Amino acid sequence: MQQYTNPTEKKPLGKRIVAELLSWLKELAIAAVIVLLVAAFLIQPVRVKGESMLDTLQDGEVMLVTKPEYLFGDPAFGDVVICHYPGRGLEYFVKRVMGLPGDVIEIRDNTVYRNGEALEEPYLTPERNDNGFDMAPFFLGEDEYFVMGDNRDWSHDSRNYHPDGTPSAITRNMIRGHVRWVMFPFGSIRTIE
Repeated sequence: MQQYTNPTEKKPLGKRIVAELLSWLKELAIAAVIVLLVAAFLIQPVRVKGESMLDTLQDGEVMLVTKPEYLFGDPAFGDVVICHYPGRGLEYFVKRVMGLPGDVIEIRDNTVYRNGEALEEPYLTPERNDNGFDMAPFFLGEDEYFVMGDNRDWSHDSRNYHPDGTPSAITRNMIRGHVRWVMFPFGSIRTIE
């Protein structure tokens, strides 16, 4: 004789708890995958560490970084970006793009010249850019970008990040995203240009 189970019968408590936990774990795994995909390809919050971008960005602020425009295009002159430096692991650095492939960058008495023209840089604070820095003309190759912090007196950037302290560009694959907004603290929410 065959026995049939009544579908309305309840499972034992232990089996119900295990089934519920497995359901929750599945939902958490799906959510984690979605978060990782969004951070890798769309947007990512990143906390500012240090003072190399004062007064544009403050230490401890949380910026929102977008990525799609760099998945399908290249950074533009003046973009504030997050990037990696060779030999520095996966740590992000936030800098401003000052030179594009094919450009010539020169610095005379703290003034940056791009292709022979002095740049107007309204985002700089004069007291943070008064160390008398000079740099001979630096020619960027076809896949090279020159990045600098807005707090030039305290920024480790393309002017000096090479181990011997000489200028060195970063390559396109080191630029990971475009800084668009400051999202925290809430009283400081703003767009970044």
